[in-house]
Amino acid sequence: MHTILHTADSRGHANHGWLNSFHTFSFAGYYNPQRMHFGALRVLNDDTVAPGMGFGQHPHDNMEIVSIPLAGQLKHRDTTGTEAIIRTGDIQIMSAGSGLEHSEMNGSGTEAVKFLQIWVFPKLRNISPRYDQKYFDPAKRKNSLQVVISPEKNADSIWINQDAWFSLTAPEKGKTIDYTLHQEGNGVYLFMLDGKASVNGQSLQARDGLGISGTEAFTIEALEDADILLMEIPMLG
Repeated sequence: MHTILHTADSRGHANHGWLNSFHTFSFAGYYNPQRMHFGALRVLNDDTVAPGMGFGQHPHDNMEIVSIPLAGQLKHRDTTGTEAIIRTGDIQIMSAGSGLEHSEMNGSGTEAVKFLQIWVFPKLRNISPRYDQKYFDPAKRKNSLQVVISPEKNADSIWINQDAWFSLTAPEKGKTIDYTLHQEGNGVYLFMLDGKASVNGQSLQARDGLGISGTEAFTIEALEDADILLMEIPMLG
């Protein structure tokens, strides 16, 4: 097993007043040649947006863009005609494909919205742009793995244009979670949303990230009650 640790306090940071953002990988004004991506995972931003503010309409193409609200609500609009509100428990994915424009605004005028913005390189380029969102019951990830994104077009997860699987888990203190990779050659980027855990002897706390590769399986031990996001993605050679 090979691992790479990105501690919470080692991330890039930009505070624009209306936006307070932490960057695990190089993004915008934060550039670190050692942190360009982890396999097909290109961007992992931990964003807080002030009430009534947000990202105005702007373009994307050939990127799988995932948003995971952690608090508050996010208002989405794009040039496919989609308008939606995304709240805690929802997962949003936008396949930018051949190109579209979108905006992501705080849906509240009084409360901040906190969310993860994640970009994944696509498997197929220039597909038709596509949007989807789905609610996932947090109770179903307690002491178990809840797959929320996968390359399979089924009713239990959201489809992504990549050989990637995203899972959420909320192990209680003292519990273990066994993770077996879905595809040979993939890696997993584990991101601690909250709590403390250990993987292969490496202790992790809130907002730490651990890239894991060169293994078919690993075990997570919860040192405290924890909330964890696991992103399994191709390692791109």
